[in-house]
Amino acid sequence: MMNFKGMNIAISGAAIGFGREIALRFAEAGATVFGCDIQQQKLEDLNAFGIHTTVVDLCDRQAAQQWIDSVSEITGGKIDALINNAGGVVGQSGRPIEEITDEQWDKVVAINLGATFALSRAVAPIMKQAGKGAIVNISSGAALKASLTGVQAYCASKHAILGLTRQLAHELGPFGIRVNSVAPGFVITNEATQKQWDAMGEEVQKRLLAGIALRRLGTAEEIASTTLFLASEYAGFINGEIISVNGGH
Repeated sequence: MMNFKGMNIAISGAAIGFGREIALRFAEAGATVFGCDIQQQKLEDLNAFGIHTTVVDLCDRQAAQQWIDSVSEITGGKIDALINNAGGVVGQSGRPIEEITDEQWDKVVAINLGATFALSRAVAPIMKQAGKGAIVNISSGAALKASLTGVQAYCASKHAILGLTRQLAHELGPFGIRVNSVAPGFVITNEATQKQWDAMGEEVQKRLLAGIALRRLGTAEEIASTTLFLASEYAGFINGEIISVNGGH
């Protein structure tokens, strides 16, 4: 098992889904884990595993900065890895673009792209000072093609996260900081993704599975494993890359 003893890991969107599994896996591997989310009750459940949790609305970039500052203060200015996991469709579903309001667009872009930008900006000087660090952005298969969600802002922001990943890899690489991205395929992790899967209907589900070489959906554990790998010394010469975790889709 990968060893993260003595390392401090900050994870956004840690309350449910990928974020929760990633937080638990890092803690199991010996890291001191700091997780933030907007869902207080589900976030507090992580405290039993020794994970430090804070309620933060990452659409507020100042709040994002303050969270990273607070983690840095607790750790004595040492944050070894940042996992930008927070994101989603904010309860939206696919609709024609002419029906999308500015507010709906902005909300999705803010939590996906805006939060990734704000947290990366906040942690960069801390990692520069240390001369090392890893940033892992949880993107989506929608970073590489049209999204199954049909939500335009989601697809656009996930594409943008890939661009930000590549740009920051070149900017921060000279300081010993690696920036990579994970692109999960369709994974059922919460009520929203379960509803999306159910809404597809049996025929669409069969076609989706038939398009996956392994003929099954992925799991949150598999996304977490890839994330830990990218944050670890085993990925020490991987930078500016996006790894698709989709079973061969």
